[in-house]
Amino acid sequence: MSIQHYVLPDPGEGLTEAEIVAWKVKVGDEVKVNDVVVEVETAKSLVELPVPFAGTVVELLAAEGDEVEVGAPIIAIDDGQGGSSAPAASGGASSMGADEGSGQSADSPAGASSTSQATAGNPASPEVGAAGSDAAGSGVEHYVLPDPGEGLTEAEIVAWKVKVGDEVKVNDVVVEVETAKSLVELPIPFAGVVDALLAEEGQEVEVGAPIIAVRTGNATAPAPAAGGDQAAGGDAAAGDDGEERVANLVGYGAVAGSTTRRRRSGSGPGASTASAPVAGESLSGAPGEGGYGQRMVAEGSERRPGQQLHGAVGHAASGGDRPKAKPPVRKFAKDNGIDLRTVAPTGPGGIITRQDVEQALAGGAQAGGQVAAAAPAAQAAPAASAPAASAGEREQRTPIKGVRKVTAQAMVNSAFTAPHVTEFITFDISATMELVEKLKADREFKDIKVTPLLLVAKAVVIAAQRNPEINAKWDEANQEIVQYADVNLGIAAATPRGLMVPNIKGAQEKSLVELGNDLGDLISTARGGKTQPADMSGGTITITNVGVFGVDSGTPILNAGEAAILCFGAINRRPWVVTDADGNETIEPRWVTELALSFDHRLVNGDLGSRFLADVAALLEDPGKAFIW
Repeated sequence: MSIQHYVLPDPGEGLTEAEIVAWKVKVGDEVKVNDVVVEVETAKSLVELPVPFAGTVVELLAAEGDEVEVGAPIIAIDDGQGGSSAPAASGGASSMGADEGSGQSADSPAGASSTSQATAGNPASPEVGAAGSDAAGSGVEHYVLPDPGEGLTEAEIVAWKVKVGDEVKVNDVVVEVETAKSLVELPIPFAGVVDALLAEEGQEVEVGAPIIAVRTGNATAPAPAAGGDQAAGGDAAAGDDGEERVANLVGYGAVAGSTTRRRRSGSGPGASTASAPVAGESLSGAPGEGGYGQRMVAEGSERRPGQQLHGAVGHAASGGDRPKAKPPVRKFAKDNGIDLRTVAPTGPGGIITRQDVEQALAGGAQAGGQVAAAAPAAQAAPAASAPAASAGEREQRTPIKGVRKVTAQAMVNSAFTAPHVTEFITFDISATMELVEKLKADREFKDIKVTPLLLVAKAVVIAAQRNPEINAKWDEANQEIVQYADVNLGIAAATPRGLMVPNIKGAQEKSLVELGNDLGDLISTARGGKTQPADMSGGTITITNVGVFGVDSGTPILNAGEAAILCFGAINRRPWVVTDADGNETIEPRWVTELALSFDHRLVNGDLGSRFLADVAALLEDPGKAFIW
């Protein structure tokens, strides 16, 4: 098969990452060119990504909720074009880095064997991290931790996919490791029987250290290693070339800076009987204690899942090895000041999940971890059985990300950069309300949702043309006032993902019907989370409609790059003084509303702001003015 990897495309505007929101396909699905396979969220919008090739989905390389950097592979697809059947990259790289036609590594000297004689003739052998046969020539190959590149010097053993005694074939995945950048599955470069697992789950291993021994021949078991230094296996097996070979880690090299984060698979074959020792066992093989092979749990012995969880929690709580968690979870815990060693894991294989950290933030998980470490009986108890709720459990913490994060930063920058002034005007909008009802009955508007907001939008556009200086921005870098030729009218829309302000480009050129169509599309797209970044850039003036919530008015904060924002309040029936043609005054119930205009006082003075606001109100009091202005 031939594996194609689709990488996260560059969304532009300086964005460097996106969150995987929802996969539209699963492993085994057939896809065609331009089929939408995933929905991602950038800091600006929610986007559906089509795949550029056809085939069968082999692997989803990022989990829903993961933050993925631009250029990182996110899905692997078999395009059925033939080629090597070896996985192209379990960790997301497009190449194993092997010369599949020669059986030698891509970076090995000409003629140098990448493995021992037992595998040198295998044409499918990829580049390997093998240290070669052991010094005694017993037919045992040691696979060393490959170099992940990017200056990383170590990785953590997350989960073994095999146990002692298992038979493995070339390119079988034997272990899952976690570097500081990503989670990667490592395939074995030779076939045979697992002789020993040389590192424990949860253990930090240096690059070049042997992590698994595989018996490739029929020789008897090798003598125990003489020392506990894991790098010694690599030194002894440097081979006849006179130097130690360390291959590149699978999952690196195809895309620079790739930080694909994939969901850790569940307990695969042999996972519940993995040969990693329980917490507290020796981590190094001293002379006379059996070395690498004997410091693991004896062959054939099985450990119940509860034992593994208890060992992980107890060891973590007592300040032992690094707890197991995905990089995003580690970052989330670090950002919130949570020590992962105090968190009780509920994920498969003792992995700490984001929910575990959130529970710790609520105040209950730390106590739950102490209980699990102290009493084996607590292993079977769910996380919900933690001690009585503390005051912290009455709080809910939500990570700030995506649109909400960008909006918050923009609001702070605007509020503390532009000197805001807000003016208010209250007026009779009854004539506009009558016009709304007439337009609803007009056949030209039969497919348009006619609302007062549509006429407010038209009034703002006309008033901006009468007062063009307000359709501008302050350029701090060049110490200039930039006046826009087009009125790109922004409409603030509240969505579940946060506040979004898409805009209608060139609104001054549009008829009321066109403006109504664009306004309806803009709002529905924003609320559906489908607004594209281009639709939210380039705005020149904005309307925020707080009236839909029954709010009379507000003091809105300017959108970045704009000089003014209009707040449209609720329309209510109120007693109003009405003056007839003869100057007689009566009090009548009328439709009344309030507008508030916030503007940047650096470039909009009180005179300009007041004239603009008065013009908008005048148009809404008497829509007929639009014909003469």
